[in-house]
Amino acid sequence: MTDDWYVLIEEDTRTTQRADGTDLKLHRWMLTGTHRVGPDRAEAVAAAEDAALNHLPGILARHARPGDEPARHVLLTQDGAWIVLVKQRHRECHIRVTTARLVHTREEKEAPSKSLKEKLRSAMEGPVPAPKPWSWTPEGKTDRI
Repeated sequence: MTDDWYVLIEEDTRTTQRADGTDLKLHRWMLTGTHRVGPDRAEAVAAAEDAALNHLPGILARHARPGDEPARHVLLTQDGAWIVLVKQRHRECHIRVTTARLVHTREEKEAPSKSLKEKLRSAMEGPVPAPKPWSWTPEGKTDRI
């Protein structure tokens, strides 16, 4: 399963918030599609191009009528990502399509349930300290935070 290539589709979701009498248009990229292609990188690149040329964002798909074809401008960046601007009537969407290789996967593991004795002890002693955040240290240097 690792070393498989995926096509990732992100959509720019925009919300409008009103603050102090001004409309603020807030943009945020949200991952909307993860498609496993297989071990061949060239096939993943071809699938990403096809997605960039044909994927219809959800906001446009919900309001499209049969036979509608939105305007589409597709840009290929130097790093291999596809940026797509899709317009239909008064709606406009931005899409980013990239390829990615899965290099690591780990299943979720839950800690065992606490016994009544452990629950009472933690209530008396207070919460357990949070785990130390990850930090990177170059070889030969000590980790000092």
